[in-house]
Amino acid sequence: MPQIAEELLDLTQAQLGEINEALESGTFIQLRRMLNGLQAAEIAHLLESSPPPSRRVLWRLIDKELEGDVLQELSDDIQGQFLRRMDTAEVVEITEGMDADDLADILQQLPDRVIREVLFAMSEQDRARVEQVLSFDEDTAGGMMDTDTITIRPRLTLDVVLRYLRRHEELPDSTDNLIVVNRKGQFVGLLPLSKLLTSSTSITVREIMNTDVEAIPSHLSDTEVANLFELHNWVSAPVIDDDGFVLGRITIDDVVDVIREDADHSLMSMAGLDEEEDTFAPVMRTAPRRAIWLGVNLLTALLASAVINVFQDTIDKVVALAVLMPIVASMGGVAGSQTLTVVIRGMALGQIGRNNISWLLSREFRVGLMNSLLWAALMGSIAGLWFNDYIIGVIIAAAMIINLLTAAIAGALLPITLRSMNIDPALAGSVALTTVTDVVGFFAFLGLATYFYA
Repeated sequence: MPQIAEELLDLTQAQLGEINEALESGTFIQLRRMLNGLQAAEIAHLLESSPPPSRRVLWRLIDKELEGDVLQELSDDIQGQFLRRMDTAEVVEITEGMDADDLADILQQLPDRVIREVLFAMSEQDRARVEQVLSFDEDTAGGMMDTDTITIRPRLTLDVVLRYLRRHEELPDSTDNLIVVNRKGQFVGLLPLSKLLTSSTSITVREIMNTDVEAIPSHLSDTEVANLFELHNWVSAPVIDDDGFVLGRITIDDVVDVIREDADHSLMSMAGLDEEEDTFAPVMRTAPRRAIWLGVNLLTALLASAVINVFQDTIDKVVALAVLMPIVASMGGVAGSQTLTVVIRGMALGQIGRNNISWLLSREFRVGLMNSLLWAALMGSIAGLWFNDYIIGVIIAAAMIINLLTAAIAGALLPITLRSMNIDPALAGSVALTTVTDVVGFFAFLGLATYFYA
């Protein structure tokens, strides 16, 4: 798998090299031919891999019939950059024929006035479908779903179902099941296409349909939807409202997007950045976004410095303390980050709840105790020999034990506490943890030093 990724990366860089040469030489005819010979996802990747000036030129060279497909593959940030330059007529043209869920995602990037104009320009049927998706939060099953579904009744014979399917020019993408509903349109079960094709055409849908599958409630979060798909290995799943009426379906390609976005969110949030951050965003847009998080970190650093300042007299007496202080804080920060990462991942996968958090907390405490005793003994010995003072070795060993145990407990409890306060643990967890381990580490180390050396 890594080898395939490297080959794709090399291919992209080679294509970028050819495109940059064509841009510099001005051979736009050759560039247009090369660009439009690629798949929509490949064009989108090249756009995202290009700086803004080149990106704008490349967009103008894309064939009109490809623009909509390419737009769907772009990140929200870059989608917004292109959409803001379009008028209503261009948006209507580029989004024609899109699935309701994809169109809803794009419309949410536009001002309300433009959304109304685009909806007004649609057919009544298409407008109703898109408005239905827009009525849900984009991070729920209702906001993810595609309203293009095929439903059948239980009493139909398979022969009738097959004749009904042949009347369609094509089936919706990722169709692996037909949704079975009652007369009112409420979900009853699923008929797998594999059973439809391999069973006798004289039997009814009711005889072979699958009734032990639960549909997805429209209010379920996208993360929970992704967990269900992973757990059951689904390719598609129906979405229902509170009364059991079928609203649409979610397909695996939508779930892959959610998994990728969640991974991006977890990674980028550790640095206080948006998961939709454009790698090549202009300086004036990137700098303010990062400045806010740097300001938050500065406040936490000032708090840690204030703790150090309380023990200034002790540090003046024993210069070795200034040399060893960063070790205590650093070890606590790394140990806490390990626990924090495990807990946030477990929460994202739906594995952690009230029933098992106490066991996890106990496990992390014991792991922290084992590691703290090991590394405290090692560091204590090194410090004692380094400064020829066994007392300072005892002090740093004790401080490391205190801080690593605190880090383990904080790393386990902080994500759960932040989640209960409706604060994203991935975003705020690392900063809160760093503050705790720095303050506790410095206070324990310098407090013990003051006690022994005062």
